[in-house]
Amino acid sequence: MGCNTSSDAKSTKEEKDAQENQTNTTTEEKQKEPAGECNDSEAEAATKIQAAFRGHQTRKSISMKANKPNQEPEPEPTKSELEAEFRADDKELCNAATKIQASFRGHQARKQTQVETKTKEQQDKEDIEKIDLADPDLNKAATKIQASFRGHKVRKDTTN
Repeated sequence: MGCNTSSDAKSTKEEKDAQENQTNTTTEEKQKEPAGECNDSEAEAATKIQAAFRGHQTRKSISMKANKPNQEPEPEPTKSELEAEFRADDKELCNAATKIQASFRGHQARKQTQVETKTKEQQDKEDIEKIDLADPDLNKAATKIQASFRGHKVRKDTTN
């Protein structure tokens, strides 16, 4: 083949460009894959470093609190100081105090109820444990209760 015509040259040039594009694309994909893996490992490493530093900070702050010499607590204000700071005719302050008192009284009542419930449950368990299941009077009473309930159930079913 002798001379290349311009159309042959263009098609050959286009084929070479297409091959180069494929090669570049493949190379870029190969470069992206390890880079993505690298980013993941870098992110994991960064997370571990951050976690270790946060742990270090927390331990340091706890040890600082433990090492502080016991500071004397501020003395409680006297009645005259409180009266000077808070006026009795301040409605907003009175409403806030009332709300706090009501919340605390509700808390106390719930706590007391919980204690009473636990005590009652414990007493019920002790009473059940004390029952003698071998007692013949207990068996007679259970039979009587069962018979009366069965009679009630039959009478109810026959009226319907």
